[in-house]
Amino acid sequence: MTKEFFIKQLDDVIDDFEHIKSISIYDDFSDMEKEEIMKATSKAKSAVERITGDKSEYYKDIDIVITKTFHHPGEKLRHIMGTVYALRSNLQNDYLKSLSQIVESEVFSDYLEMADYLLKEGYKDASAVIIGSALETHLKKLCIANSISIDYKNPKGIMAPKKADVLNAELAKAKIYSGLNQKQITAWLAIRNSAAHGNYNDYNENESKLMLQGVRHFILSIK
Repeated sequence: MTKEFFIKQLDDVIDDFEHIKSISIYDDFSDMEKEEIMKATSKAKSAVERITGDKSEYYKDIDIVITKTFHHPGEKLRHIMGTVYALRSNLQNDYLKSLSQIVESEVFSDYLEMADYLLKEGYKDASAVIIGSALETHLKKLCIANSISIDYKNPKGIMAPKKADVLNAELAKAKIYSGLNQKQITAWLAIRNSAAHGNYNDYNENESKLMLQGVRHFILSIK
């Protein structure tokens, strides 16, 4: 399957979304039939899963949005489409192709080594996503080691994973690390989120490099 094949799938999702935007009076699409909104939401989620798998940051971001409570399903759709647009941009620029080739290589011993390589090759955005994933994985490990739950029961009574920012706050509250560590981790997670959502101008290459150095030191020193 070619890159164009996947981009076409995302374009179909975007076309549906733009159609809804063109005929809706309100920003949250509250004047639209919920069935049409839900259909577009499901189509977007399915397309992202087919292209990136259910372990990718793109899919996880959508899954988190879906579990949140909004006044109207149209608000969820708007948030989800931010991820769809970011994914399409990365596909168009061959970021996913380059990244998948690197991930499949046996050259790298861990995610941070992979992120370091990506930075040197000029992929600051893909690198930031991977660094953030390594950081979130470490936060989860710290929570488990210190008997802090990594899941919560949402308003619908369904167990869902806690966001990295929540894990960070609970670890700091439990004195696993300091408040200064917590603030720094919040800043790193903000860079990861900007990278995952296509907000590439929110940070620069040097900030990605400092993030890599900082996260590597944090993982080695806080166990």
